[in-house]
Amino acid sequence: MANGIDTQIIDVPLSVFDTVNTGTVIYILSIIVVAWLLVKITGFALKKISARFWTYRSTVTTLIPLLQIVIYAAAIYYIVTAVIEPTLNQLIAFFGLFGAALGLGLKDIFGDIAGGIVITFEKPYQIGDKVTIGEHYGEVVDIGIRSTRIVTPDDSLVSVPNYFVFSQPSSSANAGKPEMMVVIDVYTNAASDSVRAMKILKDAVITSKYVYISKDRPYTVLVEDFPYYRRIRAKAYVNDLRSEFEFRSEVTRRVWVEYAREGITAPEPVLLRDEAKH
Repeated sequence: MANGIDTQIIDVPLSVFDTVNTGTVIYILSIIVVAWLLVKITGFALKKISARFWTYRSTVTTLIPLLQIVIYAAAIYYIVTAVIEPTLNQLIAFFGLFGAALGLGLKDIFGDIAGGIVITFEKPYQIGDKVTIGEHYGEVVDIGIRSTRIVTPDDSLVSVPNYFVFSQPSSSANAGKPEMMVVIDVYTNAASDSVRAMKILKDAVITSKYVYISKDRPYTVLVEDFPYYRRIRAKAYVNDLRSEFEFRSEVTRRVWVEYAREGITAPEPVLLRDEAKH
């Protein structure tokens, strides 16, 4: 019995290659090329559609990784059926080789694929979101089968493995919405007029061309005392998450112009160094 089982397991994988010839190889390569082209074309088209029709951006961008999974799954199916016949013994042999591949170092690859499926259906973040994944922050520009690519504020393209969804915390600043909260901190000398400083920051925020204020998207201005300085903090939403840094820069610039006119100064550097020593 044992010898019969051993012979069957050995013979099946070897017989798989009996049907492989030049035509089969060309067919498999054609499937790979067509699948790759379909992924690129559909991804490009859907990104253009989501950028043009912002209202449906969340729905459209969700389709991108889903279509990638469907296309690649179909490609794998056609490749497998081109090489082996779907008999029970050959399927057992195929999945045996598949399991062996996992043990030989492909575990991370399949972990990435599983992570991509989880991201597609649970949607912790979507293409176009501003996210923090582990130590990385930026805009999601692509969710692929193996990795999620984000563009950081300094314009670096970072590829984050999809299996991070199982092991690393992730947060989305806008959760699929076009608007996003931005926090702006301004630090002033403890002797400066904090009430006036808050009023100036408030005016700069609510008159910005980038701000979005509604009943569901209010703004707040807060002050907090520290030993040698005060922190004036504004929280408000931008009307387009891509304007995050323009909004922060514009408000900060206008605030300090008004602070200079009002005699409101920044904390003394010497005092800050003294505090750091303690």
